[in-house]
Amino acid sequence: MILEKLTEADRYTALHPLFARAFEFLRNTDLKALAPGKHAIQGEQFFAIVEACTGRTRAEAKLECHRRYIDIQLVLEGVDEMGWKPLAECVDPATDYDAARDIRFFNDAPASWIATPPGSFCVFFSDDAHAPLVSAGMVRKVVVKIAV
Repeated sequence: MILEKLTEADRYTALHPLFARAFEFLRNTDLKALAPGKHAIQGEQFFAIVEACTGRTRAEAKLECHRRYIDIQLVLEGVDEMGWKPLAECVDPATDYDAARDIRFFNDAPASWIATPPGSFCVFFSDDAHAPLVSAGMVRKVVVKIAV
């Protein structure tokens, strides 16, 4: 898991062949003009999902993980207080893995909470369980999905 400001994203481009392109997209696209929903960038290898919704409470948030995609979650408006826990330490699955949606949920409590302000992003790898969209208000963000 990584928490960083978008201005410092170049530090992480060596971690995946598509990270440089992902950060270029996040820097050079009018993200506030994108409607909520899925936006194709490079087929199923690399796409973005815009979310705009009222946040949930810590108690309502469920840890989730993905096997096929790395998430880069950039907050545009509001503060997203994301829960995090190493996937290897999650012991109470709430669902089976859904291959079609590339997601599995857990009942475990996060080990920590990461307050992510506008202009900052979190990177969640396949070994990171995370509970996003925790906020007392509205959150608008872009989640870039990059194939592992």
